[in-house]
Amino acid sequence: MILGYEFFQHALLGGLMASVLCAMVGTYVVTRRMVIVGGGMAHASLGGVGLAAYLGLNPLLGATAFALLTGWGVDYLSRKQMREDSAIAVLWTLGMAVGILFAYLTPGFMNDLSGYLFGDILAISTGNLWTLALLTVAALGLFGLLHTAIKTVAYDRSFAVTQGLPVRWLERALMALVALTIVCCLRLVGIIMVISLLSLPQQTAALLTRSFGGMMAASALIGFLGIVGGLTASYWLSVPCGATIVIILVVFYIFSRIFTTLKHSAPA
Repeated sequence: MILGYEFFQHALLGGLMASVLCAMVGTYVVTRRMVIVGGGMAHASLGGVGLAAYLGLNPLLGATAFALLTGWGVDYLSRKQMREDSAIAVLWTLGMAVGILFAYLTPGFMNDLSGYLFGDILAISTGNLWTLALLTVAALGLFGLLHTAIKTVAYDRSFAVTQGLPVRWLERALMALVALTIVCCLRLVGIIMVISLLSLPQQTAALLTRSFGGMMAASALIGFLGIVGGLTASYWLSVPCGATIVIILVVFYIFSRIFTTLKHSAPA
């Protein structure tokens, strides 16, 4: 039976923790309407992967640095009279260009590049699980202690400022958490599709619930069901896990959209 294999057990455990982590971080990202920023951070992290490999360092450390610098860089440039979408485009394309250049210059690394682009949840290691577990616990602590403040900043930054909340500190801390979440999930679905875990379950949950906490809980469940479904489909069809996970999450969203539309259009 497939559940008897250690690699599948690791995949399920990693998927569960990633679902919980992305539920919290993704709810903030979607509510704050910064999904495109997260996408820019994810794709720009390729620059760190390539550069770190070229320098003989851990590619995930490079990805973390580039994701952080991109997030903070977008924030800085947008405050210097540069449009946010333009800042994202500049840093997104720069990061990917740097990544491709140094991956090409690193002997043999181009063969490993697909693992970072598309991920492989079945190849998740014990070390990856521990890293994911530590970040999930840290995120649970942060959201547990500062739930009200984070929710206020996510829904209305200007109001949060008037309430004397440490908005700039919270924004920087949450941007760092977004970057770390993206990097931790690279081994699951890869750079290209990691943003789906930070947006699709949350947007589906937003159709079914109206509270910030409810959105986090629902998106964690939806994300985990998508991962389990994707793993099962991948096993039976012999296709890549990352792609099946994303497709199932999209299907969840479509059916939820249809359900809520029919519910609202039905006569009272």
